[in-house]
Amino acid sequence: MAAESRIGFWLALVAVAAVLLYLLSGVLMPFVAGMAIAYFLDPVADRLEAWGLSRAVAAALILAAFFAAAAGCLVLLFPLLQAQVVGLATRGPDLIDTLRQQAEPLLRQMWADLPPDVLERLRAAAGSYAGEIVQWVSKLLADLLSGGMAFLNILSLVLISPLVAFYLLRDWDRIIERLDTLLPRPTAPVIRGQVAEIDRTIAAFVRGQASVCLILSIFYGVGLTLLGLQSGLLVGLGAGLVSFIPYFGAALGLAVGLGIALFQFADWLPIFLVAAVFVAGQTAESYILTPKLVGERVGL
Repeated sequence: MAAESRIGFWLALVAVAAVLLYLLSGVLMPFVAGMAIAYFLDPVADRLEAWGLSRAVAAALILAAFFAAAAGCLVLLFPLLQAQVVGLATRGPDLIDTLRQQAEPLLRQMWADLPPDVLERLRAAAGSYAGEIVQWVSKLLADLLSGGMAFLNILSLVLISPLVAFYLLRDWDRIIERLDTLLPRPTAPVIRGQVAEIDRTIAAFVRGQASVCLILSIFYGVGLTLLGLQSGLLVGLGAGLVSFIPYFGAALGLAVGLGIALFQFADWLPIFLVAAVFVAGQTAESYILTPKLVGERVGL
């Protein structure tokens, strides 16, 4: 009976925690970001502490260096990316019109070859999807128009996350010690061993995947920029950053890159080279980067 009571208590506690997380999800982002930063910078703080620095000084130095590096990257990249975003948005209608003109003969031939009943089903499906798209776009515009709350969320992320990260990083070892005292003593060694293994695996996976995304972002961005592709840096960085989703980053970058290349270049060689950049990046990611930087670290 005692065991059943304990199980019921923990299940109720988990349920209450899940409800609270759901209710407070709108304000938790700065705290989650601060916790993530503190978690991944804790090994650096431990090393500085071993060199003789106090925990508070180590946390302050690490976070100052981290946010200074992040701000430096934004300062360097923002002007370039801003110009490329504006240029891509300006060329967007012309790009879409060019792609439509090139695809129109093929689509016309496909429509001519389809039976009447298939055409009717396609028209009905297109009308249904069009209604759903209109509703989605309307909701998106409504969310964008309520930009005051978005601005406050970004401001809270910028102001609160560093404070949360500092205090968590400073008291990380104390928090772990306190949690350790709450473990049931008979099973404490087993729980410690399992949590340590989970910690090593998660840290290795996230750091390895982040390294893969960073390498691919640099490869795609530099490669497309050297080829002279308009907005190549923006397309390359975006494709690399979403490469944590298997094949999605390369497929998205390939589609956007080829669309811009078809609009920009008159010859087929630059278009082929743009495609080759993404094929080479995806091949390296599948056979070299992910197996070496992620698979070996997590034991796969």
